[in-house]
Amino acid sequence: MIQLNNVSIYLSVNGRALVDGISFTLNPLDRTVIIGEEGNGKSTLLALIADPALIADHAEFTGDIFRGGHRIGYLAQQLSAKELSMPVKDYMACSDAGWLAEYKAAEVGLDPSILGEARPIGTLSGGERVKLRMVKLLLDEPDMLLLDEPTNDIDIETLEWLEDFIKRFPGGVLFVSHDETLIENTAKAVIHLEHVHHKKYCRHTVANVPYREYVETRLRRMEHQEQVASKERDEQEKKEARWREIYEKVDKAQRNISRGDPSGGRLLKKKMHSVMSQGRRIEKERENLTEMPVTERQIFLDLPPAALPARKEILRYRTDGLFSPDGERLTAGFELNVDAAEHIAIIGRNGVGKTTLLRLIEAELTKRKDIRAFYMPQDYFDLFDPDETPVDFLAPGGEKEAKTLARTYLGSVRFTADEAESPIGRLSGGQKAKLMFVKMALEGYNVLLLDEPTRNFSPLSNPVIRSILRGFGGCIISVTHDRKYIEECCDKVYRLSENGLKRIG
Repeated sequence: MIQLNNVSIYLSVNGRALVDGISFTLNPLDRTVIIGEEGNGKSTLLALIADPALIADHAEFTGDIFRGGHRIGYLAQQLSAKELSMPVKDYMACSDAGWLAEYKAAEVGLDPSILGEARPIGTLSGGERVKLRMVKLLLDEPDMLLLDEPTNDIDIETLEWLEDFIKRFPGGVLFVSHDETLIENTAKAVIHLEHVHHKKYCRHTVANVPYREYVETRLRRMEHQEQVASKERDEQEKKEARWREIYEKVDKAQRNISRGDPSGGRLLKKKMHSVMSQGRRIEKERENLTEMPVTERQIFLDLPPAALPARKEILRYRTDGLFSPDGERLTAGFELNVDAAEHIAIIGRNGVGKTTLLRLIEAELTKRKDIRAFYMPQDYFDLFDPDETPVDFLAPGGEKEAKTLARTYLGSVRFTADEAESPIGRLSGGQKAKLMFVKMALEGYNVLLLDEPTRNFSPLSNPVIRSILRGFGGCIISVTHDRKYIEECCDKVYRLSENGLKRIG
């Protein structure tokens, strides 16, 4: 087993606690998910368990970690730029490569011929990259797996394979994921990291129950606590109001009593002493009231109403087929017709051309003067100047009123004042995603072209994001692998394949 005893993690730059005194055990066959909002230390905790050297450049820790002699397989959230440019065969080069690597490749559903290819890893599809990294990991025969966001950039078929892999793995699995469906289908225990009071205070919960049970139980408990706390406060306020009435009457009587009535004055003074004693008791009672539940605020943001006629023609797109940058035909010809009020999802395996299609649609719609189209690419990180602040990104003109509005909107998605004025390069992936949503809200677009819109949000934020997009009155054309997003937000679903585009829902 892997055991943590009273482990705390602090950021080196400012000493802020990411995790405070956490203790838990990962046993063989355990399936445990770490959840929490963006920037709460999930990846740092996972990396620390794998190897403290992995966090040495940005964090410090106290407490004890017992690894029990286990062979730990750690899958980092991202490959480095150097690894992405590395030929596949060089990445896989090791003493155990060969028949064993091919066996492991077949085991995870990866074409073994890929292992010997000279093309860079970065040219593989998201699913192929995840499976390739799994092969390399499994060559060391680990009996405990630590997986950081293995669901990023993989299609629905690969997600389903990953679910089955996590279920069948013979050792323990501790993982971080944004995919709610995968979490619900695999996790039997939950570690929840929270930062509250404007991220000044961190806390954690370790629950040995499935994810959905944890979320529902937590919500019921918080609702009950809020009801009890509200009732107690109402009763307390009535009690304090009655006390103030008595106090004011006695105080008025004291001020109006004449000096010729010393006996009455003594009685009133004694009564005031009793009233003040009662006031102190009532004040003490307030300190013992049930606390209102303190939760990690998520997202309080709405997209503006979209002023478009419901039947307005947004897109009439026809093509003889999609082609890769090097001219390879990806699909047969097809057409796609979209009206103003429709919310469209395009699914399909990695590498079939979904992003290519969305970019072609973007090039056509952003030229139009009768609509305001916004394109959120999958790799929107490149749209940011890493040295620019979120406020400057949202208010590039620098006007005082625009900056004030930007700060207000950033606060609605849980940015602290410091984060709003810090370089964007320091933000987490989820915070950058929130920044894109704030831009959408501020600038009033009525057509949204979204490539994997939910991919960087936590499983706790994603229900809110889905609600925002579901309630958007304009047109949405999206590429996604998020099964809950498809179910809750999209009224039409198309599958893109080598045979073209076909509506399936």
